[in-house]
Amino acid sequence: MRYLPQTKNSRAEMLKAIGAKDVDALYVDVPKEAFIKGLADLPNHMGELEVERTLSSYANQNHAAPDGPFFLGAGVYYHHIPSTVDYIIQRSEFLTAYTPYQPEIAQGTLTAVFEFQTFIAQLTGQDIANASMYDGATSTAEAALMALRIHKKRSKVCVGNALHPDYRAVLDTYMGNHDHVSVFEGEPDDDTACVIVQSPDFFGKPHAYDKWRKLCDETGALLIVVINEIVSLGLLPAPDVADIVCGEAQSVGVPMGFGGPHLGFFACREQFVRQMPGRLVGETVDADGRRGYVLTLNTREQHIRREKATSNICTNQGLMALAFTVHMGLLGEGGFHRLARLNHEAACKLADAVAGIDGVSVENETFFNEFTVTLPKDAKTVVETLADKGIIAGYALDGNKMLMAATEMTTDEHIAELVTALKEVL
Repeated sequence: MRYLPQTKNSRAEMLKAIGAKDVDALYVDVPKEAFIKGLADLPNHMGELEVERTLSSYANQNHAAPDGPFFLGAGVYYHHIPSTVDYIIQRSEFLTAYTPYQPEIAQGTLTAVFEFQTFIAQLTGQDIANASMYDGATSTAEAALMALRIHKKRSKVCVGNALHPDYRAVLDTYMGNHDHVSVFEGEPDDDTACVIVQSPDFFGKPHAYDKWRKLCDETGALLIVVINEIVSLGLLPAPDVADIVCGEAQSVGVPMGFGGPHLGFFACREQFVRQMPGRLVGETVDADGRRGYVLTLNTREQHIRREKATSNICTNQGLMALAFTVHMGLLGEGGFHRLARLNHEAACKLADAVAGIDGVSVENETFFNEFTVTLPKDAKTVVETLADKGIIAGYALDGNKMLMAATEMTTDEHIAELVTALKEVL
């Protein structure tokens, strides 16, 4: 965002227009003890060149995924992004981070979002998908809220297995605003609005849905399936038995970005479409009978009365959804399946290699591209020691357990380097 400086006279005119004596009058409701006395403990102002040098020095302290062996996943995954993706998303027909409201001048973006919805619906086996959401965590929380709207007389949200801890934290935060709602772990009862099942779960184990579908049918609860690694749908069955499918699509076309922005997705059965959060792009025809795309559903507080809105999420990840769509278009169905196989094969190689180290055991019987290992030493200490050697070994869990991931970016040389380093520190 550009910096627009104001002159002394322009500031005075603005203060006069709002009836304020001076700038301090704008902060009259702020307690005096909250103000800093004197100057803030910050460096003096610098020119643009100096600022760039300072920020670059900070950035250069980062150890990014391409800088060496990298086996960290835990919800954000290192995948290849074709250069074509960046080229296309920067074209003027598409370059927007937002959903357009004037279809007559924005058919390019609307078409791309419609294609994104189509991809998500096909991958998840659901009838309909929305125009994306912030990330997997907020998508999960919104799915629970949707289930509570559908089952107005119910007050429980059941977490069926090992949900990503960040997703669980966001879910608890959302539900904390509803005094009558409780979140619990286990199996549903007749007061349960939904059951949330993640597959593969946080520890990398894929799950069948038959048990949970049966429990939901017996109690009337909705089945929500969370997909944290969307590439897994290239090998694992689509969760078409679910009522709602949501999660994170960062793995396709979107960089890790040191934590964001990422790409939440949300799909459901058609019968629940009017309770779905966010917005929906639909296909129609114009006055001349030509195919076109418009915002079909906007059940959010920005468009309708707040008490009637399904969600207060007031944007979608338009640019990220476009990147996903371009990458999926380049892959095609066959390419997506091959990508998934490459991920699984890399993870199998990694698991076999680390399992051959004395004292190291792989905990998973099944996995896609991520699994949990038990080490003979504290996992956090091992991760930090290997990081000093330029190797990002994984995500340290409690005690001696560590989560490790492999993707198509994992090479045999990187695995060999990791094994050598692990043998030295264990």
